[in-house]
Amino acid sequence: MNVTEQEARKNDILSAYHFRHATPQFDASRVIPAADFEFILETGRMSPSSVGFEPWKFVIVQNKALREKLVTGAWGGLKQIPSASHVVLVLARTDARYDSAYAEYMCKEVKGMSDEVFQKIPTIYRQFQEKDQHLLDNERTLFDWASKQTYIALGNMMTAAAQIGIDSCPIEGFNRDIIHSILKEEGLLEGGVWDISVMVTFGYRAEAPKRAKTRQPMEQVTKWID
Repeated sequence: MNVTEQEARKNDILSAYHFRHATPQFDASRVIPAADFEFILETGRMSPSSVGFEPWKFVIVQNKALREKLVTGAWGGLKQIPSASHVVLVLARTDARYDSAYAEYMCKEVKGMSDEVFQKIPTIYRQFQEKDQHLLDNERTLFDWASKQTYIALGNMMTAAAQIGIDSCPIEGFNRDIIHSILKEEGLLEGGVWDISVMVTFGYRAEAPKRAKTRQPMEQVTKWID
């Protein structure tokens, strides 16, 4: 890639960041093409995660009745959830411990580790989870760690969507107990190995943003130590 091509690509990426905004309401008449949405999901699937555990699942809710249920507990998505082309519930693992069956599955089945190599992993990951990061202090600390990984995928999906002209809105504005109960009742938590981390809606804006994007200046959010 030459300098001109690199500058053009940088401008395209930054343009996507300026284009993206937390869309308050979508045009319900417009549906994202299947190939475009598969592309968005693929950027989530290909996202990095701590120790490569990929502790996420993307549940796409197109069912109108379930969307209506979600609205009862998601005050931050009252307009977005009903009008979005696609609603994604981003779930996080609750059992991503160093000694779990899930850890063994990821190491052996996904990463292709041999039994010999895997024998060393529990000791290494236990040190990381228990001593280095204090992730095993209680159930919530481990779940919150898994949730942090889902936000990497969340950011990548929203940016990728913006790069192809698709709008999005992340939704943390929900009552966790209510949403948990709804998903449990629907059988989406698979016996408790999953729980809700965050929601995100995708579609096409119903109207242009009412104001320009605002952010703190660079010097307020960076510090160089030479």
